[in-house]
Amino acid sequence: MNVAISYTLFAVIATMANIGAQEVSLHLILGEYTVAISVLWGTLAGLIVKYWLDKQYIFRFQTRSLAHTGRSFVLYAVMGLLTTTVFWGFEWLFHILFESKAWRYFGGVIGLAIGYVIKYFLDKKYVFIYKQAVE
Repeated sequence: MNVAISYTLFAVIATMANIGAQEVSLHLILGEYTVAISVLWGTLAGLIVKYWLDKQYIFRFQTRSLAHTGRSFVLYAVMGLLTTTVFWGFEWLFHILFESKAWRYFGGVIGLAIGYVIKYFLDKKYVFIYKQAVE
């Protein structure tokens, strides 16, 4: 399958995991920080799903040990900090402007789409670069 199509499909799957985790969180947690906590849980769920899919199917990256897996995940997460600010920025902007869960999610989807494009190039250049060392 074409890398762009696969990456897009995996971004959609991770986005669904993100939004799904947010929705579950909204039903489980009540209080002043409900939305912030739901966004955090969604981000974590999407990150884990996307890392695994990218590692296995996009970059076909094989880690040598649990420690190597941990390092690659941490580096993947660090590269995601920039893209997460894009995602959160759009989601919060739509939340503030429209005061609607549906619009907040729409902003989140826009932010995730932009962030995933940026993230692909960051991961290709900085995270999944040691493939030849494990072949």
